Amino acid sequence: MEYGSIEREIRVDASPEVVYEVISTPEHLREWWPDEAELKPVPGATGVISFGDRSTPDANVVALTVIEADPPRRFSFRWVYDEGEAATPDNSLLVTFELVPSGAGTLLRFTETGFREKGWEAAVLEEQYREHVTGWDYFLPRLVTYVARLVSP
Repeated sequence: MEYGSIEREIRVDASPEVVYEVISTPEHLREWWPDEAELKPVPGATGVISFGDRSTPDANVVALTVIEADPPRRFSFRWVYDEGEAATPDNSLLVTFELVPSGAGTLLRFTETGFREKGWEAAVLEEQYREHVTGWDYFLPRLVTYVARLVSP
């Protein structure tokens, strides 16, 4: 199996402008993805997302760096890099949301790349890749459901 990238295409029944807000702003992100999000959707900005209660030791707090913010077409960020380091192509994963108008809605093209570039040993690479596939297969449908609630009259 190739553990190079995760790619998904999903249709969202809302305009690219609405979908862009949902994938790039903390108040919307926390409705479908992390429990908490602190970031500004501007290139070079750094922030954090967290899964679980941050006041407990088992919370997963992850730094991210916004790479591209081109509303309403594209939003990308790097994450999964060591604390105290700047995100680079060699030490982080790149998540990209590309938004394409499609009728009255949006085709969201999602990719996550950089698994091989991280230099993980084979077992870690396979585990991380599978965890991310499972995670995105859970969270991306939540995005569609959240947008539907957001735009319904």
